[in-house]
Amino acid sequence: MEIKVLFTILISTIFINNYVLAQMLGLCPFLGVSKKLDSALGMGLAVIFVMTLASFITFIVYKYILFPYEITYLRTIVFILVIASLVQLVEMIIEKTSPTLYQALGIFLPLITTNCAVLGVTVLNIDSGFISTEFGLLKSIVQGVGAGIGFTIALLLMAGIRERLETADIPKNLKGLPITFVTAGLLALSFLGFSGMKF
Repeated sequence: MEIKVLFTILISTIFINNYVLAQMLGLCPFLGVSKKLDSALGMGLAVIFVMTLASFITFIVYKYILFPYEITYLRTIVFILVIASLVQLVEMIIEKTSPTLYQALGIFLPLITTNCAVLGVTVLNIDSGFISTEFGLLKSIVQGVGAGIGFTIALLLMAGIRERLETADIPKNLKGLPITFVTAGLLALSFLGFSGMKF
């Protein structure tokens, strides 16, 4: 029974409630990093790592520190501090292991700190009531992983489309940002088709 619930959370956060295409969170890196597939994949993997760890750590901090001591009003500040620390860790790891990816991501890597999709998943883990449910920590982690995978899929799809658009014959008035917005809108509409899925 619990496996089915975890599978439902995973699939729904990847496809049905995709943080980028359905909830419109994390649009800055989605539009900024999605020009090349290599940098999109690197950014996606970094976001999966940060979202998963942030879901784990913020759940524990909220359940065992903020909630018992009745300081839940500090939730947003504490969650942002946790996310910023994780992003610093990811940035150092990428800089040491893959300097070319670090250069390709440029300013967008530190922007994970302000990526509202990462903060959104941590807040929604709490607001979904996982704190008071059985296996709540596991549900939070699965939702974090699913949100990261959904973000990565959206990023890779957009990057692939944008690479093809560079060689396409596009009217002059639509080149650049206008065609990017049109493409993002059509991609979001295509993911709307998953909203009818039933488990």
